Amino acid sequence: MSQRTHEPAPREAPPEDLGALELAAALRSGAVDAREHTEAVLARAAERGPAVGAFAHLLTERSRRQADCAAQALGAARSSEAREELARTRPLLGVPLPLKALSRIAGEPFEGGSAALAGMTAEVTDGVAASILEGGTVTIGLTTAPELGLPCYTEPATSAPARTPWDPTRIAGGSSGGAAAAVAAGIVPLAHGSDGGGSVRIPASCCGVVGMKPTRGLVSPGPFGAEGFGLVTDGVLARSVRDAAAGLSLIARTRPGDAWPQALPAPGSLVSGGLPSSLLGAASGEARPEALRIGVLTEPLAADCDVHPGALRAVERARTVLEGLGHACTQIPAPYAPPAWRAFMPLWTVGAAAIPLPPEREELLTPYTRWIRERGREYSGVEVAAAFTQMQMLARQVGEAFAPFDVILTPTLAAPPLPPSAFLDLDPEADFDAQCAFTPWTSTWNMTGSAAISVPLHREAVEGRDLPFGVQVGAVRHGDDALLLALAAQLDGADPWPLITWAAA
Repeated sequence: MSQRTHEPAPREAPPEDLGALELAAALRSGAVDAREHTEAVLARAAERGPAVGAFAHLLTERSRRQADCAAQALGAARSSEAREELARTRPLLGVPLPLKALSRIAGEPFEGGSAALAGMTAEVTDGVAASILEGGTVTIGLTTAPELGLPCYTEPATSAPARTPWDPTRIAGGSSGGAAAAVAAGIVPLAHGSDGGGSVRIPASCCGVVGMKPTRGLVSPGPFGAEGFGLVTDGVLARSVRDAAAGLSLIARTRPGDAWPQALPAPGSLVSGGLPSSLLGAASGEARPEALRIGVLTEPLAADCDVHPGALRAVERARTVLEGLGHACTQIPAPYAPPAWRAFMPLWTVGAAAIPLPPEREELLTPYTRWIRERGREYSGVEVAAAFTQMQMLARQVGEAFAPFDVILTPTLAAPPLPPSAFLDLDPEADFDAQCAFTPWTSTWNMTGSAAISVPLHREAVEGRDLPFGVQVGAVRHGDDALLLALAAQLDGADPWPLITWAAA
């Protein structure tokens, strides 16, 4: 049995407790051996993973092969020049970086958290997965995701549910819940996720880690995926802002045929606030954004709901820190009311209905998934086109309301991580409504396409347990990913967040 504490890690922490970039540097210097480290991480994954439902599948043999390749490449880089070249071209070589179970790696399981896909194997490797693998990282495993990635909690039909390490009776969030749990439990420093309505930021808040959804088009879904309505993008979860930036740099790229290509700025160019184009440089803490105009939004958007006082205190804490850093914060009203958000609900349900499944396996889906797919099949093509137009018009309305500001500060969630019964004990429609009430801000940034990041700035006792409350910083303009990273790094520097640690009882 293990216990979770909130004490700082000891100074002589083992390599498994290092951040991704610190670990990469230790691997390049020879202070850490890639093969030995991978074995230690696999052992942690086997020990801690089941307690928080972090992994749908451990990929032990693949990870060992990857560690062998990394060790050979690191061993061949004997000169300081060769090591510097590795730091530039493969900065995360040998670093554990699991992929979400909704991503395909040819020859590995691809079950999508669903009994309807149980036993399936991927035939291709998705582009984002390929970028991560080509970077020389060690996969460790496929992190747990809920069925088809649809809900904001992670209760898969094919593996254990994901739980926050802060209180294993509460959800880890979703749909990248396993990824957040793996990072928060100290198994890996960095993990891949995906986000169609908050699915990176929601679990980041529940698990007390950093989670970033990049600008639409910065990370290509190609060559085997498509953008659809433009709501979903791949992202990253990490223990630190710098590691999140490193992970995002690894997957950011455009591919032929992208609908909304958003290339990284050219070297030496500037983005908003006079920041360098490098995402990692922006997150280093060295680049300090000049005084920003920050809109503070605490009114719910996607639902009429109560907001937990802890979530509001988290925003107030962030506001105090930001104003102390010289930024100007202004309270603003909601740019739209919840009924307007509902006007483009067909996009969510039609997107779910469009996921290809063998017809004979539909009956194996959970009641919630069947409900949302059935709703999607009810809409006509004209209604879907109207909903897409409504989303675009609402995005314009939001853009006009947010235009006077550089970024918008909100709670990430309306409550701390909840017990699973808050959703699972409801009928499917009430479950959907409860999810909207839990996540009333995150989906707005999927709608606008701008970047958003959740940082674990605040925590407080709820029913006798310390729980994390994330704050979301959302960009106003497309392409301001570096600006968000720099601002998040400022927040961390001024008010460092404690990482939960895992100690033997």
